[in-house]
Amino acid sequence: MVASRVFPLESIRTDGWFERIGEGVGSFQTLCEVIGPRFFAFSMIAGARIVALTIDRRNPEQTLVDFVVVADDVTATDAPTQRLSLRDFRRRLVSALATEEPPGPAPTRPTDVESIQRHIGVRYLLLAPLFGYSLTSLSHDVFGSMLRALRDGIEELYELEEFRARIRLHVRDELQRAERPGTGRGAIDLSRVQEAEEASARGDDVRVLELLGTWPAPLAIFLRTPEGQALSADARGRIATALALLGSSCIALGETEKGEEILRLGIQYAGDTSVAPDLYHRLGQSMMRAGRYGEAIGPLKRAANLGATGDIVWVELASAFIERNRWLAAFSAALEARDAGATETEVGALMRRIEEQLGAPLTGWRKLTGI
Repeated sequence: MVASRVFPLESIRTDGWFERIGEGVGSFQTLCEVIGPRFFAFSMIAGARIVALTIDRRNPEQTLVDFVVVADDVTATDAPTQRLSLRDFRRRLVSALATEEPPGPAPTRPTDVESIQRHIGVRYLLLAPLFGYSLTSLSHDVFGSMLRALRDGIEELYELEEFRARIRLHVRDELQRAERPGTGRGAIDLSRVQEAEEASARGDDVRVLELLGTWPAPLAIFLRTPEGQALSADARGRIATALALLGSSCIALGETEKGEEILRLGIQYAGDTSVAPDLYHRLGQSMMRAGRYGEAIGPLKRAANLGATGDIVWVELASAFIERNRWLAAFSAALEARDAGATETEVGALMRRIEEQLGAPLTGWRKLTGI
């Protein structure tokens, strides 16, 4: 057996760092509104200190941003002031943050905080919470490093390079969303949801995209505002429904990563409304179709616990456990599927695969107990 070192990340986790900074910056809200909250955070991570804005109300993309780049060997007073349009400033930030860089050497001691930070990358530790990742532990063995994280309450496991690539993709996607026409807050019209439901029912994913495709960017920002937090359960449910439809349509059209991001945003809006189990279920099903069975277990379990259709979700959960060689968990899920009304054919197929692995003891125990 290969020994694996595990490094807890509580001491270096950066959850909420951006919001905490906002509490002490008087112009924080203005900068977020003009530049975009994530781009303002990007500027801090990239060392670009904004010193002035010349706002163009008629053409916001031509707003001028004056900034200085503060490097390790240069102070803010020594750095020359640079000026770019808002569009070019955003592109400069994304170019800086989406550039690949090799991770530092693997740490050897849990107390060596700097080594752990260099291995993961300080940039990634700061970017992770902006996209909803809460890092919990790093493990390392001869095969490489793995990161364990919570996202929307779901535990996920990533190879370190996969995680870093995923974060860079989030950064590039943020620029694409910002440059897409019609992404203002006024683009949200809840009357479109019913038409999107009808389009989805007839399999017209392109129409769903046309109706709702501009929603995710303004909704991601709106969720952080007092108005967004004060939405009624009914309004949150309608928005979550729209995001469920849009996410599934994106996945059906081949944009799996984008679709799953939209479903995650929908989960945040859904909260404890009746739409939540459907969103978790759609997310888990997408992961199953992509062969990411370990990732699928978390959202499928949440869907089942929140009341998703049991004869479907428990069969899928049992299949995911089987693919991950978690045979006792698969057996338990198969029993839940049977009790929820899954067909004898589906349950029988699952049980045969489980008994092939667990063998005679399970077969004998089932005969003895009648289960």
